[in-house]
Amino acid sequence: MSKPVGIVTGAGSGIGLAVATHLISKGYKVVVADLNPTTGAAAAKSLGPDATFIQTDVSSYPSQARLFKQAYEWGSNRLDFCHANAGVDDRQILYEEFDKEEVDENGLVKPLNTKTMAVNLEAVIQGLWLFKYYVRRSKEAGGGKGTFVATSSSAGLYMMTTNPQYTASKYGVVGLTRAAGPVFVKDGITVNCICPAFVPTNLCPPHVLELWPKEHITPLSTVTKAIDAFLGDETMTGQTVELSLDKLYFRQMPEWANDSQRWIGTESLDFWEKAYAKVPEKEGYKT
Repeated sequence: MSKPVGIVTGAGSGIGLAVATHLISKGYKVVVADLNPTTGAAAAKSLGPDATFIQTDVSSYPSQARLFKQAYEWGSNRLDFCHANAGVDDRQILYEEFDKEEVDENGLVKPLNTKTMAVNLEAVIQGLWLFKYYVRRSKEAGGGKGTFVATSSSAGLYMMTTNPQYTASKYGVVGLTRAAGPVFVKDGITVNCICPAFVPTNLCPPHVLELWPKEHITPLSTVTKAIDAFLGDETMTGQTVELSLDKLYFRQMPEWANDSQRWIGTESLDFWEKAYAKVPEKEGYKT
């Protein structure tokens, strides 16, 4: 039987590299996916023969699709784990100053750069879409079950006023996890996310790290502790896990406001299935 195979995006350094290293120690073959060819290749080399590097821009669907196809083939037609970890902060500030606001040749305000949303949320959704496809086709190689982990942030539970797009994208990851997790587990795929507090990564400018109070740093070992929790329980899904210092906090949704909201959220599935069944496919729904 072939070894289990995992993909980790943004694995050239920081959280991604820590998770890739941990998976190697647990007997996995690991695909190191990163936009940076220098750090990505170096990371894969440091992990030994059971790791390979595939340069990937997760904000490009064709690039990510190639990643999954190549990873599946490299792993002898098997895929068992994916950590959608790649992330960026806001590429353009929503609170742009007056003298920096630009218009095009037609006098229309130029669009905000939303690369943050593409990397932090859109790529996670597409990653789960691709992961599901290849896990389902891994049974003959000894797989067929999968663990999908997404990196959200403590900003996905609270807020980060300096980076509103980052905050919105990380909230989106939490919502995706809670919505998709309970459904995918029926096919043997668990979907969970981590919400790290301040973990030193390549996103953090060196001068910020120097100034940051050491007592408020969450170590990478807390991240791998969460990964072990996900790998150790095939029924754990839809979970949002806050990582702070050396502790894991399993965060639940807010309480339902009333019985009506509870019914809509938990018992209206039959209604929606019947309702969508009556919507013509040309309107965008397939039954």
